[in-house]
Amino acid sequence: MSDLKNIYICFPGGKHKVLTLSFDDGREEDRRLLELFRKYGVKGAFNLNSGLHLQGRIPQSEYPALYAGQEVACHTALHPTIARSPIEQTARQVLEDRQGLERLMGYPVRGLAYPNGSYSQQIIDLLPGLGIRYARTVNATYSFAMPPNYLEWNPTCHFRNRLMELGEQFVNLHKTQYLYMMYVWGHSYELPEQGGWELLESFFALASGQEDTWYATNIEIVDYMDAASRLQFTMDGDLVCNPSFCSCWIEADGRILEIPGGGTVKI
Repeated sequence: MSDLKNIYICFPGGKHKVLTLSFDDGREEDRRLLELFRKYGVKGAFNLNSGLHLQGRIPQSEYPALYAGQEVACHTALHPTIARSPIEQTARQVLEDRQGLERLMGYPVRGLAYPNGSYSQQIIDLLPGLGIRYARTVNATYSFAMPPNYLEWNPTCHFRNRLMELGEQFVNLHKTQYLYMMYVWGHSYELPEQGGWELLESFFALASGQEDTWYATNIEIVDYMDAASRLQFTMDGDLVCNPSFCSCWIEADGRILEIPGGGTVKI
């Protein structure tokens, strides 16, 4: 008799859904937005321009304390439409933004949101050499699939577009043989308009605190999936080794197992 098992990669804690968010430009409205993030326990990336010091933006001296517990990511130093820029200048825009943000935050900054939603295949090909691990577009999928390419990471939706409809669908997803992701993006300066604050808080109230959902920053998702992809299984499917530092989780014939970093577990 075959001892073949159904083995699935899970998110941390054995969960099969993840919610993440992404907000651009570092405007003053981020203060109230971050209060909502903390209230509801959600997480995301805040994509900032280290070369812009304009009225209405968060002073850079406040970044470390204000964005603590969230992710700070690149948005280029000066926010140009980079598909129209010389590729050498695009490289400088990303690298100088990384350098400036890293000096402020005290950790490697490895994410990017394409400014003005602008990018090209040439830019995608450039980013790994600049230390960028993922890059978010503005191209909504209105779906919950994991991205095939993190350097062209399409979000589920802008918060203005079908947010509550999609949120209801997301919380009701129940097929644990799939990994589902809901990824919401926007700008905090849009929230004071047309009841945006009330809309977003209603969504957080709906989607937060779900036992089957992981609440993660963008880079946490990328890093976890990288680690999970390095799990080493025997052909019999009776042992799994985790060569990474962090724990990973799997489901094996309905059982949830944690594989500690550096550990080997019998399935």
